[in-house]
Amino acid sequence: MSSNERVWPAPDAHDELGLLTGFLTFLRLTAVSKVEGLSWEDASATPIPTSPVVSALGVLRHLTAVERWWLSIEAGGVELPSLWGADADASWLLHDGDTVESVIAEYRAEWARSDHALADLGPGDRTRGDHDGKGRTVRWVLAHLVQETGRHVGHLDFLRELADGQKGE
Repeated sequence: MSSNERVWPAPDAHDELGLLTGFLTFLRLTAVSKVEGLSWEDASATPIPTSPVVSALGVLRHLTAVERWWLSIEAGGVELPSLWGADADASWLLHDGDTVESVIAEYRAEWARSDHALADLGPGDRTRGDHDGKGRTVRWVLAHLVQETGRHVGHLDFLRELADGQKGE
C-alpha cells in the first residue's frame, strides 16, 4: 500500500479491531509519507539539540521496534528478538548501511509481521506475551499503538518541516 493511499477509517465503523487497525494503518502511512522523498542527510539529521538521537529515520526505526514489541511479541506472543537494544535510545539509532528506503522497508515489513500476529485475535483477548503480568487486552495494545504512532507522527511533522519546509497532514 502506498502512502498516497491513506484513507480515514469509516466514521460509522462497527468493527472495533477494524477501526483500531484502520487508524493505525492511516498513521503508519502518514509516518512513511513524512520521510519519503527526503535525502539521507535530511532524513538522518538530528536538529533538536536536547534530543540528539531523534531523526526522521530514527522515528521510523523506533516505531518498528514499538510495533514488534507490542503487536508481535506482546499481543501475538511471537518469538522474535526485541529491537529495543541495551538502552532507551538504542531503538532510535541508525545502522551502517541504512538508507531512507531500507528503513522504510523494515518498518513496512514489521507491519506484515504485526498483522500476521494479530490475525486470529479479538479485541477482548488477553495478550499472549503478558511479560509483566498485567493481563492487557489486544484492544489496549492496539489503542496504545495508535496513540504512540500518532505522537511520533507529530514529531515527524516538525522534523519534515525543519528539513525542507514541507507541511501537511
